[in-house]
Amino acid sequence: MTINYKNIGLFFLVACLILGTGFVQSWNTALFILNMGLVSAIMALGVNLQWGFAGLFNVGIMGFVALGGLAAVLISMPPTTEAWAAGGLRVILGIVLGAATVTTAILVQLRMAAGPARTLTTIAILIGGFFLYRAVFDGGVAAVEAVDAAGTGYLGGLNFGGASYKDWGFMTLISWPVGGLLAAGVAWLIGKTALGLRSDYLAIATLGISEIIIAVMKNEDWLSRGVKNVIGLPRPVPYEIELQESAGFIEHTTALGLDPVTSSSIVVKLGYAGLFSIVLVIVLILAQLALASPWGRMMRAIRDNEEAAEAMGKNVTARHLQIFILGSAICGVAGAMMTTLDSQLTPSSYQPLRFTFLVWVMVIVGGSGNNFGSVLGGFLIFFLWVQVEPMGAILMQILTSGMAEDNVLRLHLLDSVAHMRLLTMGLILILVLRFAPKGLIPEK
Repeated sequence: MTINYKNIGLFFLVACLILGTGFVQSWNTALFILNMGLVSAIMALGVNLQWGFAGLFNVGIMGFVALGGLAAVLISMPPTTEAWAAGGLRVILGIVLGAATVTTAILVQLRMAAGPARTLTTIAILIGGFFLYRAVFDGGVAAVEAVDAAGTGYLGGLNFGGASYKDWGFMTLISWPVGGLLAAGVAWLIGKTALGLRSDYLAIATLGISEIIIAVMKNEDWLSRGVKNVIGLPRPVPYEIELQESAGFIEHTTALGLDPVTSSSIVVKLGYAGLFSIVLVIVLILAQLALASPWGRMMRAIRDNEEAAEAMGKNVTARHLQIFILGSAICGVAGAMMTTLDSQLTPSSYQPLRFTFLVWVMVIVGGSGNNFGSVLGGFLIFFLWVQVEPMGAILMQILTSGMAEDNVLRLHLLDSVAHMRLLTMGLILILVLRFAPKGLIPEK
């Protein structure tokens, strides 16, 4: 069996698992796994770009995913006009003053000669600018968050297009690349300061910055309602209720002997699957072209031996920054897509250690350094993530069927089903590292 047939067989196996879910459980569950598998595959491609191509150990993945979700809100939601009138301009002015303070301090450091005068001037600018920034910004935030705090309490987004744009979700599609740009911008700031660190320190730094990003999203209500969540994001596919009220849709589903309610949900998920598939194919093609290009060969040479690459005149730090930005941008796009699929932004759902670990398992199991391996890992691991718990419940029911209802061991085993996911992910990772250390589809 050639490696090509093996790869095709692995993808065919995953397809059979998803199709089997549709036949055995429900097509809604199967399509949910498919859609989240597509999003997970895109995230895995972004991480593979950083780790598989360049050897950068980034464990701040969820921070960039959260930024993508934030972009979906800031672009696709309509503005809250009352909040803008109450304090929107003060918030913007405060942000400008804060940025101007930092910029002025940097310019002083660059332009003035080193000495006590430069130090005192920098300190004076930072302290004065901080109090000026807070005086303007805090009042604006308080005014914005006081406007219908239960319903809005934030500035909203940039969807000025009216009802037609909101219904079609045009701005939602625009938010996906914007999510990538926002994540790329933050990655540039992080990379300029953190990429000089050793790999273990880089991991700590990216994890800490990821936690900071999520903490800001949870606490700054004026930005995206914090833990109150933003719901009802415009969708690029029809709403189920619209299909259920369509005479043509009801006629067609009834003629096929299908339930219009269930069919409407399936059609919506198929619409998302089509859009997500287009994005995945585009990202995969670009990643493959990059891998086969001289740039890709250079990145792998830097990954394998930084000292030798530097001796050949390659700017290792600049290339690391470049690929760190690209990988983070892909994660940002995936984050915007995931928020669109949920139709809501829930900052408390971004759990860096839990989901960062899951994406890393996808990359390692699929095959680090191989783009198709990352895609395979994204689908396979998310399928297992969803199905392990119900399968574990069935297994425990079978194992404990001969025990008394109040048996302590039986009750303990049934209560432990909730932990089957993490146990299974760890077991899979150990088995792959033992028997296929290069992943299911190894790097060539």
